[in-house]
Amino acid sequence: MNWATAAAIPPARSARRVVPALLACVALIAALAGCSGGTDAVASGGTFEFVSPGGKTEIFYDPPSTRGTIGKLAGPDLMTQGKTVSVEDFAGKVVVLNLWGQWCGPCRAEAPALEKVYAATKDSGVAFLGINVRDPQQDKAQDFVVDNKVGYPSIYDPSMRTLLALGGNFPTSVIPTTLILDRQHRVAAVFLRSLLADDLQPIVQRIASEEAQ
Repeated sequence: MNWATAAAIPPARSARRVVPALLACVALIAALAGCSGGTDAVASGGTFEFVSPGGKTEIFYDPPSTRGTIGKLAGPDLMTQGKTVSVEDFAGKVVVLNLWGQWCGPCRAEAPALEKVYAATKDSGVAFLGINVRDPQQDKAQDFVVDNKVGYPSIYDPSMRTLLALGGNFPTSVIPTTLILDRQHRVAAVFLRSLLADDLQPIVQRIASEEAQ
């Protein structure tokens, strides 16, 4: 349409075209705002960049000054309707993040080991937080927690949306995965495999004993 044609459009007809367009823009802005709000919203960001380990299943980030931070990681509590749980709930603590699903055989195998390490280290400033993924039936995931006597909370995240906080290059296809955040909530270690208590506990205790750096 050229300027001459536009000028020839009667005011009423022009308004009929402009108003729907404005309403569409308002709706789009509202939708985008809605995506960034709510108790289960996830803010990506942070400075952590996962580097492909070339087949390694254990990655350590040392010295501490070289570690990156994750974005805001929060979501609905698996066991308590209406409650949100976040890494920020554990300020000043080492946080062990475990990605798991009730459908995952290795997750069932490592659950007792994780609980053992949690019980042994929670009084030394260590928190555990599960992230339950790819479980569209929440009750089955809840049964997993009860059956395995898991004492720490989990985020319910069937769509894996919370993992945006770990950065775009993080391998979300590997379940179970365990990350250890130091007291500044920087990524200190990543395990891309099922763990035994003897694998995990010494690393958690070492990171918990670090001086601030």
